[in-house]
Amino acid sequence: MRIDRGRIVALGPGRPSGPAVDLGDAIVLPGLVNAHTHLEFSTVQQPLSANGGLPAWIGRVVALRRQRPPDATAADAALSVVRGRAESAAAGVTAIGEIATAASLDAYAAPGPLVRVFREALGLSPAAGTAAFASAIRDLDRLHACGIASGVSPHAPYSVTAALGSRMLATARARGLPAAMHLAESREEEALLADGTGAFRELLESLGAWPAAAPPRLLSTADWISRLARGPRGIVVHGTHLDRDPVALARLTRHRDRLAVAICPRTTRGLSGTLPPLALFHSAGLRVAIGTDSRASNPDLSVLAECRTLVDAGLTSPAMALTMATLHGAWALMLDHQCGRLAVGRPADLAILQPATPHADPFTAALAPDTRVVATLRAGRVIAGCLPECV
Repeated sequence: MRIDRGRIVALGPGRPSGPAVDLGDAIVLPGLVNAHTHLEFSTVQQPLSANGGLPAWIGRVVALRRQRPPDATAADAALSVVRGRAESAAAGVTAIGEIATAASLDAYAAPGPLVRVFREALGLSPAAGTAAFASAIRDLDRLHACGIASGVSPHAPYSVTAALGSRMLATARARGLPAAMHLAESREEEALLADGTGAFRELLESLGAWPAAAPPRLLSTADWISRLARGPRGIVVHGTHLDRDPVALARLTRHRDRLAVAICPRTTRGLSGTLPPLALFHSAGLRVAIGTDSRASNPDLSVLAECRTLVDAGLTSPAMALTMATLHGAWALMLDHQCGRLAVGRPADLAILQPATPHADPFTAALAPDTRVVATLRAGRVIAGCLPECV
């Protein structure tokens, strides 16, 4: 591989015309793509307890946010983003789909993996929705002014009214931005969407987020999928229980030219006691990308560990797992012209792996537990690890 000015200019056999780096026994992959994560929790030392499933876990996340000291500053939020990007780079990641409740501009623009910032919004009352939308628009404008890739993210069917989510998605369409939304993430949300009852209703009431005056108008998973499909690119995050919703699955399948699914296997297993229905997604012809969610639900931000989880469970092959972690992830983030594959003319975004033991199949070797990421390059520059000296 020959790299010039940050781009791949040649691939294939041949003799180097100048100084070269000999990687020895190594695997060179396209830079990995983490299609879904929340970097704000990157300083959390260990995942929060998953006891009680998703509603109880969300309650702990909210408590964690509320426990932050009153003098917590934007610098503290930026530190989490910086640490998350550094950890991601060390794990071979060169592009990230970040769900953000605020825009840490300097942290996103600093050297490291490319970040597409999906500005999140949530609110179940008219007043909360108006405030959330206005805040999101301000941050989208700031991100655009700084040249940072952006997107929108109405949080989930249980936390976003029809009005707020629709305004967010209309903004994405008008600006040509991708959108991401957590959908079919838990069985508990089914009860809330069906008749406004259950564990999510109790959680929202306990947090003071459920409007007492009038119930909010919530949309079904299928309805949100139809709205996501009106934009240039949409991501259904998790989709763990889409096998229980044939209407939603049919709509997702119908719009697979514009929609992808982003799964976070270890988070899903921890919160739902199961792994994503990957065979269902593959049989529907869907593009499936890989994410890590956050360190509030996951012990680390390793995309390779997520791939390994799927392969070890017999849900996919190593080759397909790595395709999801590169090509499909880039497509989901609407970055498919910038990353996701190695080709002449593309930026030299690379993950360089060193197997500890020989394997007949390089894909199997890449996902072996004792294989190390020794260097990560974005646009030909090392952003984590190191390369051997030129020879």
